[in-house]
Amino acid sequence: MGIISFLGFTLLVAVISFIATRKTDENSSDGYFLAGRSLSAVTIAGSLLLTNLSTEQIVGLNGDAFTDGILVMAWETLAALAMVITAIFLLPRYLKGGLTTIPQFLERRYDTTTKAITSGLFLSGYAIILLPIVLYTGAVAINTMFDVPEMLGVSEFASIWICVFSIGIIGSIYAVFGGLKAVAVSDTINALGLLIGGLIIPVLGLMAIGDGSITNGLTILMQENPEKFDAIGSSESKIPFATIFTGMMLVQLFYWGTNQAIIQRALGAKSLKEGQKGLLLASFIKILGPIIVVLPGIIAFHMFGDTLTKADQAYPTLVKAVLPLSLVGFFAAVIFGAILSSFNSALNSSVTLYGIDIYSEYVKKGASEKEVVNAGKRFGIFLALFAMLIAPFLYYTESIFSYLQKANGCYSIPILTIIVVGYLTKRVPAIAAKVAIISGALIYLAYVILDSTILKGAFPHFLHIMAMVFVFNIALMLIIGKLYPQETPYEQKYTKEVDITPWKSAYAVGGVVCAIVIGVYIYFS
Repeated sequence: MGIISFLGFTLLVAVISFIATRKTDENSSDGYFLAGRSLSAVTIAGSLLLTNLSTEQIVGLNGDAFTDGILVMAWETLAALAMVITAIFLLPRYLKGGLTTIPQFLERRYDTTTKAITSGLFLSGYAIILLPIVLYTGAVAINTMFDVPEMLGVSEFASIWICVFSIGIIGSIYAVFGGLKAVAVSDTINALGLLIGGLIIPVLGLMAIGDGSITNGLTILMQENPEKFDAIGSSESKIPFATIFTGMMLVQLFYWGTNQAIIQRALGAKSLKEGQKGLLLASFIKILGPIIVVLPGIIAFHMFGDTLTKADQAYPTLVKAVLPLSLVGFFAAVIFGAILSSFNSALNSSVTLYGIDIYSEYVKKGASEKEVVNAGKRFGIFLALFAMLIAPFLYYTESIFSYLQKANGCYSIPILTIIVVGYLTKRVPAIAAKVAIISGALIYLAYVILDSTILKGAFPHFLHIMAMVFVFNIALMLIIGKLYPQETPYEQKYTKEVDITPWKSAYAVGGVVCAIVIGVYIYFS
């Protein structure tokens, strides 16, 4: 029964996505990479949420909550603030410039080489870090819920390989052959299922603790595990409170404001008003994120204690324990959709970056739009295979989510630096961007290597290190800009791709979102 409902729901999503994309011109750059700049607020919000809310969040962050409690909600609640900043400050500038990729702005602001270096960093991060993690955490979830090793009579590690390649192949079909619209439509359907299914798990978990009563379950959970509901934590926590004011907000700004895999949804908006509505709607829903990606981890700690060998098993074990057998197939299909969403979104963005920023610039200058799209598809197939070969070896890591966030700094902070300076100054030259992006990546990479080997534990928290690298890079760029200013100040031109009239309520809605986030922290402090 579970397998039938799993296959049925997955097939339904595929059919709807196919029907919705039949009229989109997939041979043009805007049609394939930006869904013909036709996305509405609801589609943008759904796609943003599901691109982000995948198994690296659901499995990984609940695993961190299993060990550290509610303080890890910072990854979710502070995301809402970053989305507000993106909607009000960054998106108007992106749409005014008619951007398809973030590195395109860097080409206009600095030069072609800066764009190529940035695209290379993005692609390296997706290939080595993001795509393998999405595949691995997805494999862990499917593995545990369906007990794949027992079903197929193979070892746990072998079953991880099987699940990784199954997810990777299906995800590649969506991303490589369907374009952004297929990704966004399937995301929106799965987002609804994930929100419903994601809320069911903590509800059933609390009912199991409270003998059928949700309120009793929550009371018991908070009374017997008070340390798990402290949003401040200690200096030894995975997320010390002070990091909220240093590297945490920088990571969030990079992720929601400049990460191609995320911002591409908003770049495909039919107008600035729709893009802002989509981002702010998603920010409201994001505040509820801890109910789905943090609370179940705490419930799993209460129910299973130290009986689990790996924290990343907390969520799938809880699902298996509390979800009725009749719903396991549906929920597995929703989780599968979330896995595909993050995988195919990152893969689609990689295809976009390669086709627009590298192939048409360096491999075949002057290539037609159809040639660019086809070259991107071939690259996507190669990248997917590469990620599938790496993913199973993450079986030997301790905390997937912490590994993801720490490793991301190698490219997130350098890229964020040059984008911020690019928008806030007019005369900082291209050489400053090149020096900053290379120095930032090398300095942070040196820290990661040293912190995992001979000087382990000698450094401040990695989020503090990110902030230090960011400040150093900003200062370095400003000094170079003072010594060697660009002759002609940069002026951004309006390409008139879409209407950039802002949403009148954007500031008011953004203010409400910020107030709610602050209120949540005050309540749990």
